[in-house]
Amino acid sequence: MAANLKKNAAVLLQVGVHLGALAPLLWLFYAINAGNLGGDPVKELIHYLGMGAIRLLLLTLLISPLAKFLHFGQLNRLRRPLGLWCFAWATLHFSAWLALDLGLDWSLIGEELVKRTYILLGFSAWLILCALAITSIPALLRKMGRNWKKLHGLLYVVVLLGCWHFWWSVKSGWIEPAIYFAIAVLLLVWRRDSVGRWVRSLHS
Repeated sequence: MAANLKKNAAVLLQVGVHLGALAPLLWLFYAINAGNLGGDPVKELIHYLGMGAIRLLLLTLLISPLAKFLHFGQLNRLRRPLGLWCFAWATLHFSAWLALDLGLDWSLIGEELVKRTYILLGFSAWLILCALAITSIPALLRKMGRNWKKLHGLLYVVVLLGCWHFWWSVKSGWIEPAIYFAIAVLLLVWRRDSVGRWVRSLHS
């Protein structure tokens, strides 16, 4: 009975993850059409998508220690959908910057990557997320074996790159990015055993 309740709760939580990640995008679509993104809608759009990606990233990191703390292993099933939604939001963030801010001017894109370190940090984080999303396919997961965990441990690097990218991209006001960076560090400290095992696995 208790096992069935936990299983049903896990299914509901997965549905909640999908709805929770999709609903803000539906609101964004409405806000764009209603002209509710302020005086600089492109900047607001890019910022909104980037913040969504960071929040989903932090939630992904929270799942494992929370599942252990609550003795509710079914929570770990949320890591994959949260990670994939994080990648989706990050891709929308990156695409909006490419298309709306730079007009898909590839020469300008190259210049921005070289000149602005925070853009290079964000791009690096997105590339890693892309690799993690692709290798989340069950068939690739089985084929990679132990190497899969080594690769997906790069999520610890992504969260630092993402928060660093946010901090350096803000031209005024450091409190909000500092809060997100502090949350990321606290999560990594909470997961220090997992982080330590991942670092040791890189040398094995």
